[in-house]
Amino acid sequence: MISENRNTILAIVLSLIVLLGWQYFVAGPQLERQQAELQAQQEDAEAARQAAGGANPDAPRPSTASGTSAPSLAAGGAVTFESRKQAVAASERVSIDTPLLSGSLNLTGARLDDLRLKDYHETVDKSSPTIVLFSPKGSPNPYYTDYGWVADPGTDVPLPGPETVWSVDGAEQLTPATPVTLSWDNGAGFTFKRTYSVDENYMFTVDQSVENASSEDVTLYPYGLIARRGVPETTGIWILHEGLLGVFGEEGLQEVDYSDLEEEGSVRPAKVDQGWLGITDKYWASTLIPVPGQPFQPGFSYSAASGNFQADYLGDGVTVAAGATGETSSYLFAGAKQTKLLDGYEEALGIQQFELLIDWGWFYFLTKPMFFAIDYFFHLFGNFGVAILVVTVIVKLIFFPLANKSYVSMSKMKLVQPQMTEIREKYADDRQKQQQALMELYKKEKINPLAGCLPIVIQIPVFFSLYKVLFVTIEMRHAPFFGWIQDLSAPDPTSLFNLFGLIPWDPPQMLMLGVWPLIMGITMFIQMKMNPAPPDPTQQMIFTWMPVIFTFMLASFPAGLVIYWAWNNTLSVTQQYIIMRRQGAKVELWDNLGALFKRKKPAPDDKK
Repeated sequence: MISENRNTILAIVLSLIVLLGWQYFVAGPQLERQQAELQAQQEDAEAARQAAGGANPDAPRPSTASGTSAPSLAAGGAVTFESRKQAVAASERVSIDTPLLSGSLNLTGARLDDLRLKDYHETVDKSSPTIVLFSPKGSPNPYYTDYGWVADPGTDVPLPGPETVWSVDGAEQLTPATPVTLSWDNGAGFTFKRTYSVDENYMFTVDQSVENASSEDVTLYPYGLIARRGVPETTGIWILHEGLLGVFGEEGLQEVDYSDLEEEGSVRPAKVDQGWLGITDKYWASTLIPVPGQPFQPGFSYSAASGNFQADYLGDGVTVAAGATGETSSYLFAGAKQTKLLDGYEEALGIQQFELLIDWGWFYFLTKPMFFAIDYFFHLFGNFGVAILVVTVIVKLIFFPLANKSYVSMSKMKLVQPQMTEIREKYADDRQKQQQALMELYKKEKINPLAGCLPIVIQIPVFFSLYKVLFVTIEMRHAPFFGWIQDLSAPDPTSLFNLFGLIPWDPPQMLMLGVWPLIMGITMFIQMKMNPAPPDPTQQMIFTWMPVIFTFMLASFPAGLVIYWAWNNTLSVTQQYIIMRRQGAKVELWDNLGALFKRKKPAPDDKK
């Protein structure tokens, strides 16, 4: 049995399986976008005017309903508009202006339903529109947050609802320096107030109070909800969760896909006093964060009638005595998922595992350190691409002893090739003795026949963690390198098939074979040619076509990952060359390259 050849083939097959799997699940055709618009106006008749007590049909229900919810974006007979701009202009508002956010609070319902992220644009072009996070009811893609109070069934206290028009007390613009207080008098002795404040980044504080001027005590339950109609456009890639999620006490992180919630209708985790919940996109998120230590009942729900996905929580009852005031507070994060910012909030506000709002994945112990390393060198050099190159060198140095041992063992195998050939010829008819003799030779010369697999094996988790960093962290979004690479998180935009832009034609995605994928393929080809040509024709074919296959496969991967792979190959070739020369092993590169251009001599039997 030809052990070393079998091991080589095994290593190649394993690496192909891994990368082909990624190509199929990660870089293949995106999942078709699910319909975002459902027939959402079916509830307008019975939910309209929900004037009976002013109840909010979106709100969770207390006690007797066990915290279940009945989400309905179409509630109240909401008018639909052709554009988001029209929907925003249809109601009175209080503007929001912070260093990172712009938008407005809707006085109808006292909702936060208009929010844009100033620092982020839809494309790499800085003149493109900024990212829209929240949009009001009636707009093409409603997405908003709401707060309020609910009461036990039978409680005769008019409560503010989604169509309640609030008044502004004091400041008329929400900024980090000026909170905004909204109020509403129900005409029955109760005054409701809601105060929004915001920091310099993306964290809001929402304070609610109820002043009871009546002669009776009342118990009310505070709630918060985030509602979104329809399934948004997602990346459709299994390594990234987009949908509803939360962290709930000892249960930890819980993720709920849109499709799963459509099937189940609702998910109700156990009541907790630590955690948060919300809705996440790839780079943006909105999360409800009850003040740590205050018990709350979290929940996720979906309404087929309205097409509404909702994350909500219901707090414990607040008893407001006659002549007294009841209060409650919570936080709302609405913005970009910046790593250091989330870590800072987790520490400063005591938010349990808030860092998990970013999907670091199973390789968390590699992925997050990889991000911090790249981020450190980015701040040092001012370029994420350069930072990736530097981190690649550091990774090579960390694994140098292991890789060095591997290459030394490979070099020794080349030196004993004549002895191995002699053993094969001697025991050509007895594979068992052939294998035993080879094992004795390996033991005598201190050779590990699996050494050639190690460089590939140790590279795979690093490759995956870097891919994860490039794919999920907003810091990498629209991060330029040099030249034509203006977004390291996107594939190389050039293509060999239109001569890199010289021909005015846009090739299909499968033909987008850019400059960096070609460079990567060439470095991989050179790495393959460092070793002697395998005697087996099947092996020769695998080694010949493997760089070509990888080149096409990686062409659709983020450019930053392809640059890493090409640079890593270059370092590996250099390292292998130096070690082979020191061990006295022949470097087959030039002979193998020359053989490509030599005309193959015909076999004697072919001569006439």
